Amino acid sequence: MSWSWTLYRYLARHFAGGIATVYAGFLLLAFSIDMVNLLNRTSENNVSTSLIAAMALLHLPVLGIKMLPFAVLLGGVFCFVRLSRNQELVATRAAGVSAWDFLLPPLAVAVALGVAVVLAATPVSSVMLNQFAALEAKYVKGQASQLSVSANGLWLRQGTKQAQSVIHALSVSDQGVHLEDVIVFNYGAKDHLEGRIDAKSAQLGNGAWMLKDAWVSGPDGIPKHYDLYPQKTTLTPTQIQESFASPDTLSFWALPQFIQAAENAGFSAIRYRLYLYSLLTLPVLLAAMVFMAASFSLKLSRAGGLGRVVLISALSGFGVYFFTDLTRALGQTAILPAWLAATAPALAAILIGMTLVFHQEDG
Repeated sequence: MSWSWTLYRYLARHFAGGIATVYAGFLLLAFSIDMVNLLNRTSENNVSTSLIAAMALLHLPVLGIKMLPFAVLLGGVFCFVRLSRNQELVATRAAGVSAWDFLLPPLAVAVALGVAVVLAATPVSSVMLNQFAALEAKYVKGQASQLSVSANGLWLRQGTKQAQSVIHALSVSDQGVHLEDVIVFNYGAKDHLEGRIDAKSAQLGNGAWMLKDAWVSGPDGIPKHYDLYPQKTTLTPTQIQESFASPDTLSFWALPQFIQAAENAGFSAIRYRLYLYSLLTLPVLLAAMVFMAASFSLKLSRAGGLGRVVLISALSGFGVYFFTDLTRALGQTAILPAWLAATAPALAAILIGMTLVFHQEDG
C-alpha cells in the first residue's frame, strides 16, 4: 500500500510528542532527585541553593542521555495507546496497513534522535559534566586528585589546598603505579611554587612516590641529586584509576583520540571503548524500544488493559537496563570483548522487539 506523506508526518509527530511528554517528566524527576541529593551532600559545606541548582542543571544532560531509551519506550507506548483509544490505529490497520508499515515513521524518529544525541548532544553534555565535576570536587569532595592523559604523556595532581604536587610523566606502566621520565612541581598555599623534581622514574609505594635518579630543586633553585627520593602522597593504585575522567565527560568526537592516548600511556581504556561502542549502538537501541512499545500496544488494541501494558513496558525497560549493566561488567573484566559487551544489549533488544511485533502481527 502506498502511503501519503501526510500520514507519515502525522504518525511521526504523535510519536515525537509522546517521547517529549514522557522525557520532560523524566528530566523533571531527575532534576528534583539530584537537587535533594546535592543538598544532603553539601549540608555541612555552606553552599548556596542557587549554586546547587546550577550543579543539578549541569548534571542533567548526562542523566537525560541515560534515561532516553526509557523515554522512547514509554513515550512510544503512550503514543500508540492514544492512537488506539482514538480508533486511529484500528482504522489504519483496518485499511490494510500492517504494523511494519506504520512503524516506519516512529522508527525514523527514534533513529534520527539517537544519531542527533550521539553527534550533537554528547559534546554539550560532556562539557557540562566537566563543569559539574569541577564544582563537585570543590564544594562537595574537597580538592581531589585529578589525572589526565594526552599525547604528551600523563598529568597527575595530588594534595590539598595547603600543599599540592603536579606530576608529569612521559610514559606509564602497571596502571599508573610506575612512571618514567618524571617531573614533579611542588606548590604551597595560594599556588606558590616551592620546588621542582626531575627523576628518571617513580614507583608508588606506601604513602610515597619513590623517585629514582632524582634532581631536587628547592625555592632557591639549586638542584641536588638523590639516588632515591621519597615524594609524599596519599594516593593509592585504586585512587589513581578512579581519578581518571568518567567516560561521560568525553564527547563522541573526542573518545577515539583519548582511547589511543590512554593506551599509548600504558593505561587500560576498556571503559572508554565500552562507552564509545554503546554510543554507536544507541540508535539501534532506540529502534528496539519502538518495536517493544508497538508490540505491547498492538496487544492493547485487541485485548485492552492499559495498566498491564505500562507495567510490562517498564519491566522490559528495566530488563534491558540490567542486561546492559551485566554485559558492561563482563566487558570491563575482559570476559567479553568490549564491542560485544556494548552492542549485545541493543542487538538483543531489537531482535526481541521485532519478534514480539512479528508474533502480534503474523503469529
